[in-house]
Amino acid sequence: AGIVVANEATYLDLGNFAEPGPLLATIGLIIMAILVARGIKGGILLGIIITTIIGVPMGITKLPASLISVPPSLAPTMFKLDIMGVLKFSMFPIVFSLFFTDMFDSIGTFVGVASRTGMIDAEGNLKRGNKALFVDFIGTVLGSLMGTSTITTYVESTAGVSEGGRTGLTSVVVAILFAASVIFSPIALAVPGEAVAPALILVGVFMASSLNKIDFSDFYEAFPAFLTAIMMPLTFSISFGLAIGFVAYAALMLLAGRGKEVHWIMYGLAVIFVLYFAF
Repeated sequence: AGIVVANEATYLDLGNFAEPGPLLATIGLIIMAILVARGIKGGILLGIIITTIIGVPMGITKLPASLISVPPSLAPTMFKLDIMGVLKFSMFPIVFSLFFTDMFDSIGTFVGVASRTGMIDAEGNLKRGNKALFVDFIGTVLGSLMGTSTITTYVESTAGVSEGGRTGLTSVVVAILFAASVIFSPIALAVPGEAVAPALILVGVFMASSLNKIDFSDFYEAFPAFLTAIMMPLTFSISFGLAIGFVAYAALMLLAGRGKEVHWIMYGLAVIFVLYFAF
């Protein structure tokens, strides 16, 4: 949205609010925050619509020439597989990178979203997590057959959870609307990024509410948890944040003389992550 921009001296800097982009995003953020605070149903979606409309006179929202369009053909990418080519040893790092990113992005998202729905048990385990990962796996495989980029679970689902979505029916409705958006893509594409960015900021607020479950008085828990949380936005990757947290936790427990308290799988993952970052 331009609220935060690049800066050669400090890496990040505050954007120019005299420009229409950051100004519209800020207006949208205020509108959505008020709607959500007042408990208005669908406040985030309503805020996106209002912000999109405000963006018309500001010259940011471009009105579509038509309301519907013919979906593009899948023929150029559908079933265009080269299985034997991928089995080459030189392709292993690429395959592992995709697997690593997809799996741990999904796990991190599942845990974050589930914490908002009460689907984390008393021991911190994700209820029916194996079924959730299986669905994610099926989606990834089907998506690859269609020729899309890697399909993964989106952290934006927290916005739906905050509006009351708790069952599979929510996912079914979202899937139907996504299918409809293929036909009504001109309307969807008319929504500027400045109208969507405030919604993602609110998603960040919802996700941050889980941080109060971290025992920051226990350094063995606080140190890796802090690194995980801070490295996700700094590296633009949930999976990288998790990887750094895993390595930090395993190394800290081992070198502090509490290595027996860590499951051997954690050490195995830590070694894999170190090799991944090294090579």
